[in-house]
Amino acid sequence: MYRPELKVVDCTIRDGGLMNDSHFPLEMVQNVFRLLAQSGVDMVELGYRNSKKMFDPAKYGPWRFTSDDDIKRVIEGVDYECEIAVMQDAHKAFADDLGPKENSPIDIVRVATYVKDVDKAIHLANNATDKGYKAAINIMAISHVIERELEEALQQIEEESNIVACYIVDSFGALYSEDIDYYIQKFKKYIKRAEIGVHCHNQQQLAFANTIEAIIKNANYVDGTLYGLGRGAGNCPLELLMGFLKNPKFNLAPVLDAIAKDIMPLEKEIFWGYSVPYMLSGILNVHPKEALKIHAMSDDDPKKFDYVGLYERLGEV
Repeated sequence: MYRPELKVVDCTIRDGGLMNDSHFPLEMVQNVFRLLAQSGVDMVELGYRNSKKMFDPAKYGPWRFTSDDDIKRVIEGVDYECEIAVMQDAHKAFADDLGPKENSPIDIVRVATYVKDVDKAIHLANNATDKGYKAAINIMAISHVIERELEEALQQIEEESNIVACYIVDSFGALYSEDIDYYIQKFKKYIKRAEIGVHCHNQQQLAFANTIEAIIKNANYVDGTLYGLGRGAGNCPLELLMGFLKNPKFNLAPVLDAIAKDIMPLEKEIFWGYSVPYMLSGILNVHPKEALKIHAMSDDDPKKFDYVGLYERLGEV
């Protein structure tokens, strides 16, 4: 499975931050980054670079707005070769949230967008490349996109941006392997100057399998997180992905160390991973927001385990 162009991207701090409003202690982020750097991962995404104008800064931790100074504190004293990424949401960030590359430790800006906001995404991606960064565009909620609108967006991205990767994002964990095949073929039809990437969620426990399928079909940017930590059911587990690739550049031991020391303790505070409510949202191809509400309920609330009622409600969405 060795391909020199294949890039493994860790999104633990960014996607995992959706489960605790990005309130990770600095010491944890420092340790996670240090161990990921030792593991040989190609890229580490250290949160969002979104606008404080769009959020209540008092509610969210620093990794929702990750500043250059935050990143410098994380990487200080660490010998690393991986690239450092941040994400901007097309509808939650502005061009002036990003300064010039010469003053920043960031290497790549990944812009997440819905198809309807592709103009904003291209604007932010071009802003990043104009300032000296690499850029990628991640198309979210791909399973809800109208085909004609997707084709127009991909053509526009190809013609108007200079990105290194364009991502298929299974936001709702609804896709199967044949869907991954279909979307990779669709993306490759329009995207000629950039690699194809995949970011899979795990509502149906298919994130790892779908990522493998994407690799087989020559997607060269693949995302994972430590122990699958991420929104709702989580993401493709990084440790499974590294084990599958069997690339001698990867060292699994630091990843296991990070999981044991920094990720497992989080289970006392937040819940992510497979569950019936998340499974239902994946099967029915809907946003996991209702499942997230269910998991926030007390165990004493009878509605928490009314799976039939939830199934019926979600089926009406």
